[in-house]
Amino acid sequence: MPPQKRAKKVTKSQPQADEAPNAGAAPTGVKAGVQAGGGKRVLLVDDDIEIMESMRTVLESKGYEILVARDGNQGLVMAESENPDLVVLDMMMPKRSGFLVLERLRRSRSVPMRVIMITANEGSRHKAYAEMLGVDDYIRKPFAMDRLLESVQRLLS
Repeated sequence: MPPQKRAKKVTKSQPQADEAPNAGAAPTGVKAGVQAGGGKRVLLVDDDIEIMESMRTVLESKGYEILVARDGNQGLVMAESENPDLVVLDMMMPKRSGFLVLERLRRSRSVPMRVIMITANEGSRHKAYAEMLGVDDYIRKPFAMDRLLESVQRLLS
């Protein structure tokens, strides 16, 4: 996928530099994105298809392996069975809210799973409750994808 696209854009001398990068140099371009995620697995739990696809696109471009759940029940099952490195969890979803998923994850695991909660809710009570449950970050919608990416990278580094 990305290597084929890159191959169309580079000149003959550039692939050699890509294949044997300078040890002290910071990685750039597609190669940097792949290295950034390091194969870490991120579970996205959200019923909003547009937001889900935006998050998936950004995180996959940085090398993260993405798992998707469309409601709270499916998210909980996937979190328990797939053991992702991080969960990005919407607060308001059908079948089981993000709060109920977070509560269950906190009760059922001896080592807490990293969780970022996203929500369109403006209330400070919800944020306080999420923090009490041990959420690692709390992001209000609408948000810039850079904000999400920064949080994911910080929590998974």
